[in-house]
Amino acid sequence: MKIKEKIIEMLLGFCAFITVLTTFGIVYILFSESYRFFKEVSIVRFITDKEWTPLFADKQYGIMALLSGTLLTSAIAMVVALPLGIIIAVYLNEYAHKTVRNYLKPVLEILAAIPTVVYGFFALMVVTPFLKLLFPEISGFNALSAGLVMGVMIIPLVSSLSEDALYAVPKSLREASYGMGATKFQTSFRVLVPAASSGIIVSFILAISRAVGETMIVAIAAGQQPRLTANPLVPIETITTYIVQVSSGDVVNGSVEYRTIFAAGITLFIFTFLLNNVSHFVRKRFKQQYE
Repeated sequence: MKIKEKIIEMLLGFCAFITVLTTFGIVYILFSESYRFFKEVSIVRFITDKEWTPLFADKQYGIMALLSGTLLTSAIAMVVALPLGIIIAVYLNEYAHKTVRNYLKPVLEILAAIPTVVYGFFALMVVTPFLKLLFPEISGFNALSAGLVMGVMIIPLVSSLSEDALYAVPKSLREASYGMGATKFQTSFRVLVPAASSGIIVSFILAISRAVGETMIVAIAAGQQPRLTANPLVPIETITTYIVQVSSGDVVNGSVEYRTIFAAGITLFIFTFLLNNVSHFVRKRFKQQYE
């Protein structure tokens, strides 16, 4: 029995070691290839230039053009996903009858199971024509339709994690609120949501990471025109879309143009790394506040 337990312990440890080794391997590749890129392109130029045209004759390496597109579509997605996700979580946890909950939750899970390429064509063929009725000047490829559909895609992530956080709030807190004469609406949004804020923040951060790393929706519906803009009605390009564009094989392996995908990748990695650390700090502060 002890031998079996030892073998199981070794297998579990080996699996953990593989995940850690894979992470270090990815980080090493990103940093090593990015280092070669920055030996030929100034990092100051990379950060401060406003244009990104490494595949053109007039080569510019301003990552802010790609980063602004990524942040723009992610911001639109979060404006859609965060309030709707929290409202759905509150409804399922506090208002919905058990039968309704049993039918509604699988429907939300279907949204999460739909391939992102389907979302991309839905944004291009359905959402964009509808937006043209509201904004005639909108381009055929634009950040708004991609961001809206991306927000719908990550609603299940926000609602599921937020519902788990609300469910974990002690029942005594609800009873105390009702005992003070609060309505169900007041209890839900003034007591339970603040009490579950640490879990809701986690869902928010994970949703941002999901939106930032999305590829197919923005590649199909947002266009491939890197520009430094906050206008959601024009075509943009995100970091992930550019990586897919260059990785398709049209650029010579080992060239400066090819190494731009690693420079873009390390930018995305640093951004998400800082975001996760900020979320950990905020979650810790909120948890201490409401405990």
